[in-house]
Amino acid sequence: FRGILEPRAVVMANSRFEYVRNFELPDQVLLNTWIVVRVDGRGFHKYVRYAHQHHRGIYRHTWYSSPHRFTDTHGYAKPNDARGLHLMNRCAKAVMQEFGDIFLAYGQSDEYSLVFTVRKTTNVYNRRSTKLASTVGSLFTSAFVFHWPEYFKSTPLTYPPSFDARVNMRDYLSWRHVDCHINNLYNTCFWSLVHTGESSPQDAEALLRHTDAKAKHELLFSQFQVNYNDISPMFKRGSTLFRTPDKSIAIAHVDLIKDETFWITHIPLLTPRQDDH
Repeated sequence: FRGILEPRAVVMANSRFEYVRNFELPDQVLLNTWIVVRVDGRGFHKYVRYAHQHHRGIYRHTWYSSPHRFTDTHGYAKPNDARGLHLMNRCAKAVMQEFGDIFLAYGQSDEYSLVFTVRKTTNVYNRRSTKLASTVGSLFTSAFVFHWPEYFKSTPLTYPPSFDARVNMRDYLSWRHVDCHINNLYNTCFWSLVHTGESSPQDAEALLRHTDAKAKHELLFSQFQVNYNDISPMFKRGSTLFRTPDKSIAIAHVDLIKDETFWITHIPLLTPRQDDH
């Protein structure tokens, strides 16, 4: 991919068709701002989703499912599949190895948020958001397909996976971290009810619909003898990849909200270099 990803100037020949360049929209990300590219799997978990649709002041609730549920088709363990999460981590590492300006990445479930440094020298693709999103998204997808056999040795891909990407830092990552915790707690309860045969998917959703975190913890412990605090940190916290001072890429499963040690230890990552001013 190196030859593909290196930005280069494109000079159009003088012709009557050159006017199409005028239709390109200016979409450069401002200097001295964080660039976060969020990559999200398409059609990975479209199963028993409860959609809230707002129309003319009325909220409508509808069930929907998808004939192409990637995780179901490829035998993912529920509620968490360590193989899939390790594969996602490997894809994020591949993107970080290609883009030296990405110094931090956070992943959970079928998504990853990759953070480019705030330095003025960060000028990949002239900071064009559409180019960054499309390139990071395509590289992540190709890495997913390439490394799939390493993690799902006995499960061949039956159809191509796809990821969309958008250019959207501590607060942003904390938001994704909270989303990871909420989703994993819900999914752990949901699939515990379904796997044991105590509830159908619809009944499990109805049971959990109005429960808070405390009630979900109590349900897991009282009915399934599961202490949520003992669940793998990768499942309930997600994965954080970051570039160390020696330029290597490390991975951790830390609490990005409460663990001040992580931010204190890596505070140079969030401080612009003196030569950037």
